[in-house]
Amino acid sequence: MAQINKKMIAYLIQLSRIHCSEKEQDALLQDLEKILKYIEQLNEIDTESVHPCNQVLEGMVNVMREDEIGEVLPREAALSIAPSQISGLYRVPTVIKQKH
Repeated sequence: MAQINKKMIAYLIQLSRIHCSEKEQDALLQDLEKILKYIEQLNEIDTESVHPCNQVLEGMVNVMREDEIGEVLPREAALSIAPSQISGLYRVPTVIKQKH
């Protein structure tokens, strides 16, 4: 089993660039130890006769349908419910600001 210790926790915290108090580090260490123990239990299961699969539910099929053009909402009607518009297009708040 892989060993997790305080030194490994400190390294992981540095890699992930997060801040953890000493108490949080102790809790994280305990949680990771529990996770590794659980994984170790899974490794004990005999999977020799189990065939690999790409999905859990065998026989699943895609239920996509063909796209069909239906009734179209007129542009004026769509724009009439927009909170803000400019030149016939929806106007939305700026998400990414550019530096000049």
